Amino acid sequence: MKAFRLAELEAERAANDGAYLQFLRERNMSVGLYALDAGELDPQQPHRQDEVYLVVSGRASLTVGLETTQVARGSVVYVPAGVAHKFHHITEDLRVVVVFSPPEG
Repeated sequence: MKAFRLAELEAERAANDGAYLQFLRERNMSVGLYALDAGELDPQQPHRQDEVYLVVSGRASLTVGLETTQVARGSVVYVPAGVAHKFHHITEDLRVVVVFSPPEG
């Protein structure tokens, strides 16, 4: 079993001065913690993998392709591979668990 605590993952991510911390990588998927602070711009580009976002804290808008939705703690969003997507109008520091399948390159 592999078990993780969000507070410890957030501390590791912050200590490494990065917006993203991959904390699990397996043959068919990878999982990471993505962080954007209120007012920050999301620099993401489309990925070659399918993604699932689970928002663990914060508030923002998320545009996937031509659709936009509001996200907050508890939101789960699927993003198909190759589709443009961005978080924007981030009004509260955003922390998102991201699952990539297959694993992020």
